[in-house]
Amino acid sequence: MASSRILEMDFSTELNQTHRMRVYDAKTTLTGAEITTAMNSIVAKNIFSGNGGALTGKIAARIVTKDTEDMSLA
Repeated sequence: MASSRILEMDFSTELNQTHRMRVYDAKTTLTGAEITTAMNSIVAKNIFSGNGGALTGKIAARIVTKDTEDMSLA
């Protein structure tokens, strides 16, 4: 069985939409303070944009844990 951790970060955009970024294989020691710092930096540096325009603020963040088990087809 394989297990993975995904950090999902939701940002608001110029056009009042939500933009989600995912970071795969997030470390287990990641803290809320570190995520906040990273999200603030992403917004401040203004290096990402999409159909909703530039990122303007933080909405939410979460860690998603997935367990995957391959099944025998015999």
